[in-house]
Amino acid sequence: MADTWRRAEELGFAGAWIYDHLAWRGHTPWDDAYTSLAAAAAITSRIRLGTLVTSANFRTPVPTAAAARTIDRISGGRLTLGIGAGGSAPTSDGDVLDREWTPRERADRFEEWVTQLDALLTGESVSVAGEYWSARGVTVSPGLVQRRPPFWIAAGGPRGMRLAARLGQGWVVGPETDQPEDEVRRMVERMAETCAAAGRDFASMPRLLLTGFTGEPWLASAAAYDDLAGRYSEIGITDVALHWPRPGTEWDADPAVVEAIAARARG
Repeated sequence: MADTWRRAEELGFAGAWIYDHLAWRGHTPWDDAYTSLAAAAAITSRIRLGTLVTSANFRTPVPTAAAARTIDRISGGRLTLGIGAGGSAPTSDGDVLDREWTPRERADRFEEWVTQLDALLTGESVSVAGEYWSARGVTVSPGLVQRRPPFWIAAGGPRGMRLAARLGQGWVVGPETDQPEDEVRRMVERMAETCAAAGRDFASMPRLLLTGFTGEPWLASAAAYDDLAGRYSEIGITDVALHWPRPGTEWDADPAVVEAIAARARG
């Protein structure tokens, strides 16, 4: 893992991300995201680091805020918190915990979680009382290098988009349909409308596309990447997250393609 983080930095990528799961059936054992980010922060010096995305399914606000503060300090202010409500795939956290949440439950939990996390990372002696989590007189934020690590919020529905417009510094979209460009175009339009209604400048908000779940050949060649990146840029995407080649999985690819893509980005 250390070699991968270092290589990503050497190649000049803007950011390096890690999933936040308890496990991923078929890929277990699965290393803890925040422990891994602390290690990555200690062995790199320039590249931004983050979760894509931190899951409210199993992380509570106070320990998450404390871990984020610590990694922000270790990294010298290079942490970006991708955060999301968590999915319901049977291969991941719900299966491990023997618990599934309805879409409404996940949305309710996530809104409370993000609101409390924001308060903990911006205030002192924070007391909050919610339906799912509470805390009394908690101080986490002093010592942060960044005023508050930026939240890049994964959101596809109206409630999530409103939350992203209110508390997010960036927006994450991860299409899973067989017509991803059309889906992303519609979501970008809805997010722009949501930001306008909230008085947010959508044009200045980073908009990250998480790839790898639609069959698009992002890493088939540098030319394939250029074509897809150009098409999504026209839709309104500003950042793209690619899976590092993972032999023996659906994300296997030639590492030379990754290096060629990095060279194009640097150029």
